[in-house]
Amino acid sequence: MKKWVVRFLSLLVFNVVVLLVIGWLTPARVGWSALWAGVILTALTIWIKPFIHKLFQSMAARSAGQRTKVGEKLVQGTLVFIVALLVWLATVALSGVSVGGWFWGYVLPPLIIVVGWAIYDAIDDKVEGHAGTLYDKATGARVDGAT
Repeated sequence: MKKWVVRFLSLLVFNVVVLLVIGWLTPARVGWSALWAGVILTALTIWIKPFIHKLFQSMAARSAGQRTKVGEKLVQGTLVFIVALLVWLATVALSGVSVGGWFWGYVLPPLIIVVGWAIYDAIDDKVEGHAGTLYDKATGARVDGAT
């Protein structure tokens, strides 16, 4: 259970930052809704995103042999964007985030989310390791190397 708590909390902090960046770079109004929207975005990212991605991946795999390497990369990139778009739409629908304009509100934020996912994937082991240490200290658990 500790692993899930640490993963959820570290991703939550990261997602709140991503939402604040979206609010800063786009006309989407995030404000204090970033906290609740962060919870929703984190839950969707951990539990729903893998399912949707696997579903689209299996649909795209049927015709993978007919594409070139560049075509396959384009399909994979499009799938990641579509998953981010669906996660963004659900986050907007379930939180107090308001969106204006189709490009600035529905195209640019999923691109920012994709960049956020890439950054988090690159640093998640360090972030979750540090968060795990903080969790152990907060709960009084014995930390490796402690006497």
